[in-house]
Amino acid sequence: MPEIPQHVFVLLVFGTVYLGMILGGLPWLKLDRTGIALLGAIALVGGGVLTVEEAARGIDLPTILLLFSFMVISAQMRLGGFYVAVTRGLDALPVGPGVLLALVIAVAALLSAVFTNDIVCLAMTPVLVEACLRRRLDPVPYLLALACASNIGSAATLIGNPQNMLIGQALQLPFAGYALDAIGPVLASLALLWLLLVVPLRRAGAAAPVPAVPRGEPPGRRPAASAEPEPFDAWQTTKGLAVSAALMVIFLATDWRHDVAALVGAAVLLLSERFHSSRMLALIDWPLLVLFMGLFVVNHALQQSGLAGQALQGLARAGVDLNDTATLFAATLGLSNLVSNVPAVMLLLPAAAGPGARDAGTVLALVSTLAGNLLIVGSIANIIVVDAARRYGIEIDWRRHARIGVPVTLASLAVVALWLHGAAP
Repeated sequence: MPEIPQHVFVLLVFGTVYLGMILGGLPWLKLDRTGIALLGAIALVGGGVLTVEEAARGIDLPTILLLFSFMVISAQMRLGGFYVAVTRGLDALPVGPGVLLALVIAVAALLSAVFTNDIVCLAMTPVLVEACLRRRLDPVPYLLALACASNIGSAATLIGNPQNMLIGQALQLPFAGYALDAIGPVLASLALLWLLLVVPLRRAGAAAPVPAVPRGEPPGRRPAASAEPEPFDAWQTTKGLAVSAALMVIFLATDWRHDVAALVGAAVLLLSERFHSSRMLALIDWPLLVLFMGLFVVNHALQQSGLAGQALQGLARAGVDLNDTATLFAATLGLSNLVSNVPAVMLLLPAAAGPGARDAGTVLALVSTLAGNLLIVGSIANIIVVDAARRYGIEIDWRRHARIGVPVTLASLAVVALWLHGAAP
């Protein structure tokens, strides 16, 4: 049997992995995106394309360490009851539905800019549902606000979500410089989100919906699948906030490597008299870290084979120049909705490197993140909110999400396009 040429094998593995990214799995196999990326990396090592050492060198360790460290910090805030306390504090305010909606958007965006947006949604969703039901408000607009605002808010910094961490580390973007570039579009997008949600909310009037409860559950009972929220611990929360504030100062005012500083901060939080390290580490999104490492290896093999460079040259000859801001914008939007934002960013990063890395990095970060609001599957934060709501008998199908997600995404991307056009020399 003739041997498959190495470049053909690399292309087959790469194509299979990214087909899995599009489909979310592979036919007839019990694999998710993480499993597919991991098996792709193993195939490249097992097939002799990469040695174990070459595969390891292909993994961007600083990005992995930064992502892990902020997962530890977010776990500290969750175990300290911080997110639950904030949500209950919002519920206690004597404000109307429109103002409450604005506060949910503002708080979700702010927290997601500093902490991992997925954990913010995971912790806040159950408490927000119960708060809405107590007030006899339809929870769906508030849940959509939470999901969309957490995505938008996470675009404001280079630590708000995994793809921004990757972009910041790979392109060496200045933390403060990126925040200044991103804050305008983010704030405008949040305002548009509120307008798109508050108009139908006010049109519905003060009619109180029947509180939704899970099927088979009597009214007034918590869903069996819902975990009891962590009690608020002032000391543990203060400890987490202090580490987070210290890291912000370090990122803004020093040249200390972000991954090393974050790793030290995570180590400080793991030294705890109350929270066993196993509880903290159990909240780490290990599958996401494995997904990153698998995709790093697969993309490294493609780069090393020379196929990626040939593809970029072919696109340039065809008039598709990814160094052009408008082209990169369109490619990021399309790929983010095709393969999801992290794989899309990994594919496009080589084209973003170079003299215009800051502008290209800003486009990648903003567009890949904001595109996540388009459909439920576009963002893990969306999926977390929808799944948690379902445990309360609240169904948010793709149509109901799209009625807000599509206009929010189009409006926020239009804001980014106008912002970039106005910033262009």
